[in-house]
Amino acid sequence: MSRISKDIVEFFPAPAHKNRFHIWGTGFWHDLFGWLPLLILTAIAWIFRNAVPSWVFMWTMALALFFGCKWLTWWQCPVNDAAMWRHWAYLFAWPGMDASAFLDPHRHAPRPELREWIAAMLKTFFGAAMVWEFAKLAPEPLLMGWSGLIGCVFLLHFGTFHLLALGWQALGADAQPIMRAPILAKSLAEFWGVRWNAAFNLLVHKLIFRKLFRHVGVIGATLAVFFVSGLIHDLLLSIPARGGYGLPTLYFLLQGLGLCLENWKPVKKWTQGHPLAHRSFTIAVTAIPAFWLFHPPFIRNVILPMLHAIGAT
Repeated sequence: MSRISKDIVEFFPAPAHKNRFHIWGTGFWHDLFGWLPLLILTAIAWIFRNAVPSWVFMWTMALALFFGCKWLTWWQCPVNDAAMWRHWAYLFAWPGMDASAFLDPHRHAPRPELREWIAAMLKTFFGAAMVWEFAKLAPEPLLMGWSGLIGCVFLLHFGTFHLLALGWQALGADAQPIMRAPILAKSLAEFWGVRWNAAFNLLVHKLIFRKLFRHVGVIGATLAVFFVSGLIHDLLLSIPARGGYGLPTLYFLLQGLGLCLENWKPVKKWTQGHPLAHRSFTIAVTAIPAFWLFHPPFIRNVILPMLHAIGAT
């Protein structure tokens, strides 16, 4: 394996927990039953796309994908000696996708410290303030939508989900936060592979990357992961907005190309001696084209109506 391939493999680290046994057997019908809820739930959500407001359809489709993937990861999990409450908690009270870690009664995370609780609560309150206080002060609708959008991300992903992780850790479960200070990322590999939405990273590693890299190479599998990520975000953002089609996919393809570029040997050698430039490159690639991901039609047709509906504007 070449050096660049080795470096990109580190972007998708293999799960730490190895399959010890499989309690459901194997074969076509087993695999089908694992995927069936995902197919059914997304189909049901799609049926109602014209019957509900755009922002309601976005959340309906997001929840359909989420619970379908939760079932799939639970169905494929080899752990069968967990208490029943852990199974229910994993499916309905934890946003992570590492079923093996959460369900294994022999794995424990360190008990959270007080400062972690305080940080998680501050991020939750900041997100709520962005949604219900700061958004309405924005002088322009797009800025209002962006304020509400950023607030929602802090309220849920950075705040509430972090509090959930700490709560489950206090109860003895190995539940790691899905957001891990992405602002500290020194490279695209660290940003997407370690710090931003670790739950999704683990999911695509298992379902896409590991199945493709032996056939199309590590770089090809990496680009495929980002392409699929883009399609999913087009489904969740562009289709409800009825505009901006393809922009989220272009955004994620840019991330994949940027990841390949930073792992190209000449570039990697140069960035090792210029860490500030490398970090600036990471910020530029992820942040500057973010308007492709959360494009104006999405802000206008989904976020602004949602903020109005929840009393934020």
